[in-house]
Amino acid sequence: MSWVPGADGPWGVHNLPYGVADGRIVVRIGDYALDLQSVLALEALRAPVLNDFMALGPSAWAAVRERIVELLSSEEHRAEVEQHLSPLAGKTMSLPFTVGDYVDFYSSEDHATNVGKLFRPGQPPLLPNWKHIPIGYHGRSGTVVVSGTEVRRPSGQRSADGGPVFGPSVRLDIEAEVGFVVGVPSVMGETVGVDSFAEHVFGVVLVNDWSARDIQAWEYVPLGPFLGKSFATSVSAWVTPLAAFARVAAPAQDPVVLPYLAERERYTFGLDLEVDWNGSVVARPPFAGMYWTPAQQLAHMTVNGASVRTGDLFASGTVSGPERGQVGSFLELTWSGAEPVKLADGSTRTFIEDGDTVTLTATAPGANGQALALGEVTGRVVA
Repeated sequence: MSWVPGADGPWGVHNLPYGVADGRIVVRIGDYALDLQSVLALEALRAPVLNDFMALGPSAWAAVRERIVELLSSEEHRAEVEQHLSPLAGKTMSLPFTVGDYVDFYSSEDHATNVGKLFRPGQPPLLPNWKHIPIGYHGRSGTVVVSGTEVRRPSGQRSADGGPVFGPSVRLDIEAEVGFVVGVPSVMGETVGVDSFAEHVFGVVLVNDWSARDIQAWEYVPLGPFLGKSFATSVSAWVTPLAAFARVAAPAQDPVVLPYLAERERYTFGLDLEVDWNGSVVARPPFAGMYWTPAQQLAHMTVNGASVRTGDLFASGTVSGPERGQVGSFLELTWSGAEPVKLADGSTRTFIEDGDTVTLTATAPGANGQALALGEVTGRVVA
């Protein structure tokens, strides 16, 4: 429990996500922001982004979190702390960390199966390597933007009768994903072991990896996604610490994975996402069912000797469940445009139109048994 008014819900002391509001590092408690520079004597918290703090490692993260919980829970600290709390309303939130590299994975069996059916009809939907290797690609870190940033419709080449044409994408889509932010870097030439995930990853953000499906379909053979994905990736303004989450069992894998991907404790996180399209909730993707876990993704990302750096972001890939109402892309929701979706205002959609707003939210079981909320990701598409 906290003495902060209204802090007994999913934004209570069991959550405490970090963000940057008006240029200062803060944690969220209820509908308030606590200015950490004013209450904690830690030089890393005086920086304009979280990178210096994230680089300190799990012991420092745990000590700071414990102290913040104490300050916000005990009445004896109220007088000294309350003056450094301010309402979130009206604050300008910025990207909470400087992004190093960005890697996007492809970890939902349901999503990969759906896309395989749509992109390669008449062929097996899953390629032979899919259950042996966490498939991923390097994205454009310079176009990772904070929630609320407008997304300009991309232009590029797409296939047409008679040859390729150039122009604005007409099949603009989302990908509802969960992202993981690296705190402690690794050494080039060394693998981050599959059981060392929590020693390196600081926290979790929601991710919308906007996708231009027509550009993607024309370019992705033979090298994969490029301009169809690199124009914008939106992330939460709040990074929820890994310590806030309960661990839940991950799905069994068949066939048996190679030894470097075999986890002693096979776990994931029970996030329940929600996709809102112009005020209509159109899907509720479940993260717990993802075939490849975040720990396996990190191990695979470094097994060839590649290093990770503080601020690196890797995302899960589209989160989709087995039912149509659980998919994390409009490609799947409308079955490539063949089955339009009716929104609450009476309009119908196949892909995103100019002026549309998409918002991703999520809840998850917290480490103390209480539900916690994640920072939303919202974006409005402009011409």
